[in-house]
Amino acid sequence: MHVFLISLMTVAMAEMGDRTQLLSLVLAARFQKPWPIIAGILLATIANHALAAFVGVEFSRLLTPKVLDVVVGVGLLAMAGWTLIPDKDDDGATTGRRGAFVTTLITFFVAEMGDKTQIATAALAAGYANLAAVVAGSTLGMMAANVPVVFLGKSFAARLPMRAIHIAAAILFAILGLWFLVHAVMA
Repeated sequence: MHVFLISLMTVAMAEMGDRTQLLSLVLAARFQKPWPIIAGILLATIANHALAAFVGVEFSRLLTPKVLDVVVGVGLLAMAGWTLIPDKDDDGATTGRRGAFVTTLITFFVAEMGDKTQIATAALAAGYANLAAVVAGSTLGMMAANVPVVFLGKSFAARLPMRAIHIAAAILFAILGLWFLVHAVMA
């Protein structure tokens, strides 16, 4: 259960101000159909984070437990620094002729590739080797961060203390990273 909760909190905080959250805002403004957008985000996140977690678990099998703890710890510390750099809306999310669901599914899946929440999911899966708990937690964290944006749009996003949220997420990543490094030293 703690792996699920750590994954949920980590991804929910890392997603604040992230490019995929900005994408949710753009899609909500463009289509004004929250349910197909939410369904697209959910399916894209499940697919993307399951892939990331699988890669993380497979990667973890190639390393000794001590080396794995160091790699995951350093990776999470790097994520802490990366989280302090807020994302910007890169391209305005071109949508073409697709509907809200298909557009969201495709653009969200692609936008998540190499994103900090995807990398965090892979690192958590490598560190905890519990694929189901990590994917479930990271997916729920992604939904917790994006569903309010889809429903409340710009008025919601403008009221959030983004800098404080980024700092809190960075602290969470740093604590997890240090925990893995201490564990490696103590092993």
